[in-house]
Amino acid sequence: MERPIRVLMITSAWPHRGQEATTHFIQRQANFLMAAGVEVDVFHFKGLRQPWRYARPWVEVRRRLLTREYDLVHAQFGQSGLLALPKRIPLVVTFRGSDLLGIVSDRDGQRTWVGRALQAASRLVARQADAVVVVSEHMKESLPTGVKATVIPSGLDFSLFRPHPRDEARRRLGLDPDRPLVLFAGRPTQGRKRYQLAEQAVSILQRSVPAELVVLWGVAHTEVPLYMSAADVLVFTSLQEGSPNVVKEALACDLPVVSVPVGDVPERIRDIVGCELCVDERPETIAAALERALRRGARVRGRVAVQSLDESVQTGRLIELYQGVMRKRAGPATHAPEARIPAPAGAEE
Repeated sequence: MERPIRVLMITSAWPHRGQEATTHFIQRQANFLMAAGVEVDVFHFKGLRQPWRYARPWVEVRRRLLTREYDLVHAQFGQSGLLALPKRIPLVVTFRGSDLLGIVSDRDGQRTWVGRALQAASRLVARQADAVVVVSEHMKESLPTGVKATVIPSGLDFSLFRPHPRDEARRRLGLDPDRPLVLFAGRPTQGRKRYQLAEQAVSILQRSVPAELVVLWGVAHTEVPLYMSAADVLVFTSLQEGSPNVVKEALACDLPVVSVPVGDVPERIRDIVGCELCVDERPETIAAALERALRRGARVRGRVAVQSLDESVQTGRLIELYQGVMRKRAGPATHAPEARIPAPAGAEE
């Protein structure tokens, strides 16, 4: 039998129990790869946007590459790819947002110098990589000239993100059983999420609809679908995004989405009846869209629209990319190690 593909996955973000985290999608990708027969050795570290914190992890990655056999390195986020340079084996890097687009300050909403340094590092890694993955089409514009990329969005676990009865979800979460609920997902103090804009929009909305703004932050990942089932609409006001997972997760729960045009959200919700893509970012425009969604008073067919984002499908695409990189490195006459291309788990309507 062919041996399995062996991957060293490097990431500067990994969810830990008891910590507020939004990077469960990386852990999910690793788990699905392993379920498909790929041997994944995860190395996670905390760079905390401080260059000196990369020295010790870089040494540890060197040690692993010298003492263990891998077919390739997969870096999650551009900065993680720095630990794989200079390359000993093929490098695949997935860019997910701020690594290519820059960091927005929580203080004033402006791009930071640290973000510019991160962009420069990411562009360096992109030039050195054997394969580049971005999570949405628009991110290709931020890559260096001549660098080609494959779009592989973060996938969805449909067994977790599924609709629950609204009344049951509200009862379990202790939320008002009757009041219209507008959900905001993210850390309110994070500049690029623009919580104040959502707050202003809901304040205007409250002149005509007795809605309540519910902040989804700091809860267990497994409870997120409950909040999405309890809410009547998700408001999304980010200044910058790659491919926001929370929007896709909301759609998997059939929750209507009202959003400003950012990241790949326009293509995700444009054709879904009951979702609203705002024509501008004024709070009055967002409030009017929220009111239309609430007065419609129905769920959307979002789950059907995001079936192609099943994590099993995205895992299969990533495995095929791995195999292509390995064949290119070894030569056309060489067979790459095998993995089971997973079948879609099925996103029932």
